[in-house]
Amino acid sequence: MGMGDKGLNGRLAFAIAAAALGSAFQHGYNIGVVNSPGELIRTWINDSHYNRTGEALSSPAVTLIWSWAVSVFCIGGIIGGSLTGILAERMGRKGALLFNNVFAIIGGLLEAFTKTANSYEMLIAGRLFIGINCGLNGGLAPMYLSEISPVHLRGAVGTVYQLVVTISILVSQILGMESLLGTPTLWPILLGLTIVPAAYQLIALPFCPESPKYTLLNKGKEIESQRALTWLRGTLEVHDEMDEMRAEFEAMKLVPKTTLKEMLTNPSLRAPMNIAVMMMLAQQLSGINAVMYFSTDIFMSAGLTAETSQYATLGMGGMNVLMTVVSLAIIEKAGRKTLMLIGLVGMMFDVILLTVCLALKDVAAWLAYFSIVLIIVYVVFFATGPGSIPWFLVTELFNSSARPMATAIAVTVNWVANFIVGLGFLPIQELLGPYVFIIFAVFLAFFSWFTWKKVPETKNKTIEEISAMFRQQSY
Repeated sequence: MGMGDKGLNGRLAFAIAAAALGSAFQHGYNIGVVNSPGELIRTWINDSHYNRTGEALSSPAVTLIWSWAVSVFCIGGIIGGSLTGILAERMGRKGALLFNNVFAIIGGLLEAFTKTANSYEMLIAGRLFIGINCGLNGGLAPMYLSEISPVHLRGAVGTVYQLVVTISILVSQILGMESLLGTPTLWPILLGLTIVPAAYQLIALPFCPESPKYTLLNKGKEIESQRALTWLRGTLEVHDEMDEMRAEFEAMKLVPKTTLKEMLTNPSLRAPMNIAVMMMLAQQLSGINAVMYFSTDIFMSAGLTAETSQYATLGMGGMNVLMTVVSLAIIEKAGRKTLMLIGLVGMMFDVILLTVCLALKDVAAWLAYFSIVLIIVYVVFFATGPGSIPWFLVTELFNSSARPMATAIAVTVNWVANFIVGLGFLPIQELLGPYVFIIFAVFLAFFSWFTWKKVPETKNKTIEEISAMFRQQSY
């Protein structure tokens, strides 16, 4: 990472932090935060219902309310994801990111006061609003990050989004421990803390410029765009980059605005759209959320105590952060495709071994411990590529006119897949027992093949070169 004229500088770093910390932090924190205090909140749901009606809820009813509180987050994500395109176009990338904090603050307040008001409906509503916020963030933040970063750092900057997600999952796991905020009185504060990154972004992001690409290509304001670029690069020598953007602007004027219909019918758009969607599906259908969500159960069935398995889960979260840092460091050298393939193939073999271990764990005690190692290795492979690459690959495969629409589609697909895995995993697990992971192995095999066959390498290529590649293929 040379700190050349075009490299990373203080202002660019500030803009990256303002965009990523305020958005990706919500995303990871709210995925992880419901893991530890689950039992406490279940108990509270029952009590609050009893206090209100004088009747106790049946255990399935409590589970149903709780699983709605957990999974309504994904429904919010689907709503938010599908709004990405419209808001990014109407309000700009920066404008939409700022506006999006409204949802986070409403959601955070609803969650923080849910216990005071003795209403679990507020908890569910809060999770829905936070979900909308995270769905929008998942599209807007990678788009902004991709558009403000220099070509040779685009992958590394794109990976920052996933890095912050992994850090915030870890933070939520640590804060959720019983010794900190995972207590019967403090859990609403644990959930409400999601307001903090929103406040940070509302303070920091206004100091940063709007995406220079949006300013030139959508608003046609050349001087403002150059001013933004000069600010971000810390140098007046931005002529080459401005020329590239102007070329893209001219090319865009010739092409009509991209519509949803065109996305699905125009071959030079459909090919990259297929890839973007497949990579998002690969991320979710790899089973990462199932493994994350049920890690504590798996550790306990491996014979760890409840407390030790909490620490094992933290270890897993820490490993996820560490490997994402490694991926960030090597992505511009190794390339997107290579890291994606290593990750998917590694996860596939790992999941097959994990199935064997879980099936035979009663035969030999050491197999149970080996399954813990396998879960941590699984997270390592996930963080190598499938964790971060799908988020910014979408932004790399399309030019500015198609990018918002493409991002909206891909992010929405990600949340839908996330929702299906979240709802479907437990029933299927009860049906298949340890063999549930075979399903993920099959998916991983398919996505490995797809990546190897269909995904082009995009590192160090300008968006125009990448678009040209698909145009040639489609003839």
